[in-house]
Amino acid sequence: MSEQILNDLSEALQKGKAQDVKDLAQKAVDAGCGAEQILNEGLITGMSIIGEKFKRNEVYVPEVLIAARAMHAGMDIVKPLLAEQGVKPKGTVCVGTVKGDLHDIGKNLVCMMLEGAGYKVVDLGVNVEAEKFVQAAQENSAEIIGMSALLTTTMGAMKTTVDALKEAGLTGKIKTIVGGAPLTQSFADEIGADGYAPDAASAVDVANSLIA
Repeated sequence: MSEQILNDLSEALQKGKAQDVKDLAQKAVDAGCGAEQILNEGLITGMSIIGEKFKRNEVYVPEVLIAARAMHAGMDIVKPLLAEQGVKPKGTVCVGTVKGDLHDIGKNLVCMMLEGAGYKVVDLGVNVEAEKFVQAAQENSAEIIGMSALLTTTMGAMKTTVDALKEAGLTGKIKTIVGGAPLTQSFADEIGADGYAPDAASAVDVANSLIA
């Protein structure tokens, strides 16, 4: 019974049916499923499938955004229960678009994908200075800083943040992931970032590997 509800939940999420996801999440609670089970076997499963399809270009940004909105509808039901049961998020990630850059679609996608994978996400917005990244990571006891840039002219700001972490003596303690259209793995290596994500779904894989 509960397995069927969780399958339906995952499928409704993939189709972006927010109201159905909310109703099914509540139905799963009423059927005695634990909050963690609903999160892992319903919401995260659905979001992972969307993430894989996104990587293979089988779905595009609009579908991912709609699925993420549906996921949030389910999270509204599950979040208070997770807190009650003392379930800790997988880790905390501070995400932002770097100084001088005002693009946020990629960053928003990454935030949604990470939340969908069980992380606590602190969204710092756009045009974020290096000091703000470092300060936010310290204040939120974050394990990871995620930086996005869409302009070649703002890529240098990523190195400034990596250097600021070094100056604060936090290299290795707080990991950095960089991403955005003009970036490459070799650029990430060059500036000393811990990880590079070519797309939003990959950001989850990189975060998982860094936290493990």
